[in-house]
Amino acid sequence: MSVPGAVRRGQDAVWLSGGVASATPSRPPRPDSAAAGPRGVIEVRGLTKRFGSFTAVDDLDFDVRPGRVTGFLGPNGSGKTTTLRMLLGLVRPTAGTATIDGRRYAEIENPQAVVGSALEATSFHPGRSGRDHLRVLATVAGVPARRVDELLELVGIPAAARQRAGGYSMGMRQRLGLAAALLGDPAVIILDEPANGLDPEGIRWLRGFLRHLADEGRTLLISSHMLGEVEQTVDDVVIIANGRRVAQGTVAELRGRATAYVRTSDPDALVRALSDRGVQARRRGEGLQVDTGDLVLVGDVAHAADVAVHELRGEQTHLEELFFTLTETAENRNRNLGDAGAADTRHRDPQQEDRR
Repeated sequence: MSVPGAVRRGQDAVWLSGGVASATPSRPPRPDSAAAGPRGVIEVRGLTKRFGSFTAVDDLDFDVRPGRVTGFLGPNGSGKTTTLRMLLGLVRPTAGTATIDGRRYAEIENPQAVVGSALEATSFHPGRSGRDHLRVLATVAGVPARRVDELLELVGIPAAARQRAGGYSMGMRQRLGLAAALLGDPAVIILDEPANGLDPEGIRWLRGFLRHLADEGRTLLISSHMLGEVEQTVDDVVIIANGRRVAQGTVAELRGRATAYVRTSDPDALVRALSDRGVQARRRGEGLQVDTGDLVLVGDVAHAADVAVHELRGEQTHLEELFFTLTETAENRNRNLGDAGAADTRHRDPQQEDRR
């Protein structure tokens, strides 16, 4: 689904087409908002969604800032899409808030003029051409018809503009969804799994395209269950599992996160003792991965618990290792069973509704 915006930015731009920069004409002026400060700040506070006894999103907090690409990462079933749908006013939260510039989506005077989104690459009328689909959205949003062809060129599918969208490949549908999200030139862009269906060249193009949009000062929130697809693009990362935030920070911060590896005579006892001190640890091979780089603390806790230490060393966690360590728990794997191929969420049992 797309939520097109309707505000145009008043400056010359350099668009990326197929990964190559090219100049475009000046755009119509937009209202001067310099006095209002940065626009497009997303804030999520205590966001919770329950479907019956199932908690899809659990007390979630994070921020997304203008001029940056924020990767919203987690396995299938972790609550990403439900969170995005609450942010866009499509699902009512059980508790908490999700706001853009301090306002819920429903409170924004003209929300379609602020936010562009693409949540599902299949939400097109199969009998309409790609151009006709965008023309309908442009009419609703009050966007000039010429913008449609500009965007078809921009996302690299002008040759398929007259073809029926029902015959598009997944990658072409992703590009059409991106064009729809950009119709009104919005300040905030929210994309759910935008790399799905793209070949390696398409992913390379997408990285450059999203990077350029952020460099224009836009706010980008990009969900994905594949860290490798977004690691080279994003500035900030929010990782969730089981509907809860398990990590947040810049890519550099998370890459430099210090941990410890320890082998002991009684791993289970050390896990309990560390937990009592607020430090998480989990099995890794013959030892434990500990979420702290403070080796003295780990040694002291082991000594106090009368646990012999056979090996203790500090490590720098690679981002992909951190992602899998934080999200690949037995609980999360069980929660995701059968969820990845789920179709239209409107017709599911509440406990199966849109947990991506």
